[in-house]
Parts: sequence; structure tokens; C-alpha cells
Amino acid sequence: MLYNTGARVSEIIGVRVADVVLEGTPYVHLRGKGRKQRSTPLWKTTVQEIRTWLRHNPTLTVDAALLPNRNGHAMTRCNVTQRLDIAVARAAELDTSLANRSISPHTIRHSTAMHLLQSGVALSVIALWLGHESTTTTHRYVEANLEMKAKALARLQEPDTKMRRYRPPDDLMKFLQAL
Repeated sequence: MLYNTGARVSEIIGVRVADVVLEGTPYVHLRGKGRKQRSTPLWKTTVQEIRTWLRHNPTLTVDAALLPNRNGHAMTRCNVTQRLDIAVARAAELDTSLANRSISPHTIRHSTAMHLLQSGVALSVIALWLGHESTTTTHRYVEANLEMKAKALARLQEPDTKMRRYRPPDDLMKFLQAL
């Protein structure tokens, strides 16, 4: 859900069961900075995981945290980081390139933004998706990678001109030589 939504840690730990709509077009309500609210659509796989989670945790009420800690309260930032570390360690068993990488919840958020950008999603939509007030924030956040720059360059046509060597006029040369 963290990757699907591109949510901040504070937004994810604030999600209650009632904030998740699984019928029709599934989405989750997120409460962001400055108490701003936004809704983010959910993939079918995310919906399936949430449904499985709710089936395994039938005591969760609509006002309960969707992702509680062992005491039933909302997880802390530290809990989220610990869970992510465990998930990365498990994933590193299958993909050894992950073993030495520093992956944080914010890294996941950045990955979501970059993948949206690489998929051709407009910067203004990415800003809305991430809950940024301004596309300026999003622009700093999702700098284009080299592959995207190469694709952009491939779309351009090289100029059909030959570079000529500059030849200064004779009077300029005389002036410079007289100095």
C-alpha cells in the first residue's frame, strides 16, 4: 500500500479501516500535511492484500488503525521502518542487489513518483497523487533519470547543419593585433 499510494509514513499509519473503500473503484483516504485530505486509487493486488488482512484480523473496527501494532494502536514510524527492513531482508534473499541498499519508506515514496513519471503521467497528476501543494515540489522530487533523458533526446531531430569554424572579420583581427 505504501508503494501503491506513494504515501508519507505519517499518512500510512493514520489510515483507519473506514478510510479504505474496497468496492466499486477502490481507493484509500489519506490525511496529509496540514490536515489536507486526498484519495488515492488502489490496484487490484493491493485490494486483495487488504481484504486478506481484514479477514485475518476480524476484530478490527471501522475506527481502528488499518495497520495496528501488537497493542492494537496505530503503528509508529519506527514500526513501519522495522517492517520495511524485514521485507527488504526477505526480498534480498531472492534479489541480492537489495542486500546493500538503504531502503526507507521515503525511498518507496520516491520510487512511486519516479515510476509514475516514467509511465508518462503528467507532473501535475503526480503532484496530486503525492499530496504536494505545488508542482515545484514535485519537480524537485522526481528528477528525470538518464534513461528518460535518452528517450527524450531520441524524440528530437538533430540539426541538419554543419558546424563552421568562426572566422573573425579582418578589421576585428587588426584591432586585436594592435592591442
